[in-house]
Amino acid sequence: MAERESVIRQLIEAQPSSPGSRGTLLRICRAASESLAASGAGISVFTPDSVRGMCAASDPRSERLEELQFVLGEGPCVDAFDSRRPVLVGDLAEDGMARWPMYAPAVHDHGVRAVFAIPLQIGGARLGVLDVFRDRAGALSSEQLTDALTFADVAVSALLDEQDGLGAAGRAGITDAVEHRAELFQAQGMVMVQIGGTISEAMARMRAYAYAESRGLSEIARDVVTGRLSFEQDNS
Repeated sequence: MAERESVIRQLIEAQPSSPGSRGTLLRICRAASESLAASGAGISVFTPDSVRGMCAASDPRSERLEELQFVLGEGPCVDAFDSRRPVLVGDLAEDGMARWPMYAPAVHDHGVRAVFAIPLQIGGARLGVLDVFRDRAGALSSEQLTDALTFADVAVSALLDEQDGLGAAGRAGITDAVEHRAELFQAQGMVMVQIGGTISEAMARMRAYAYAESRGLSEIARDVVTGRLSFEQDNS
């Protein structure tokens, strides 16, 4: 196991860095995607109250697939975090449509046929989830599952390093996620006032708008905060 972890760390280190971006976490996503014969991978982090922020993704499509789970409020990432167990769906059409009636058809339309979500946790602390997407149906082999769990362990180490201020390479990714959550909270409060409703109703309205416009929730929050978007006239 230690030998395999060493190999995986070498695969991660071999990935090109992205200046001013998400550093170590981005390289983990890219290495996981390549090593697991996947079409993409993403890492999302959660606050203790289960508010999620997309932290890194191997490519733009995977970033959108990660964001879509938060917009819709369902998906393997959400389930893996809540259950503290891996969610392994080798055939999305067969096993995902009833489980995630909004998310599964949406990602299937994007060409995704299998998805694997590995919780990032240590002891009783839950940090986030590593998602792996494939464009072909099929389960992970036992070796691939072991590697996926190892990638998750390395991601946990990277996240803990950031919390301790030890890892410079991925600091921007954690900062971006934190700023995303702060902006989201601010936007929720503004929309709550605009529609004269509750904070939950504000989030539901923002999610519905993001889904209808095929945009990320973070984009909608940013537009609300900067004044480019208001829900004040949409209060029926």
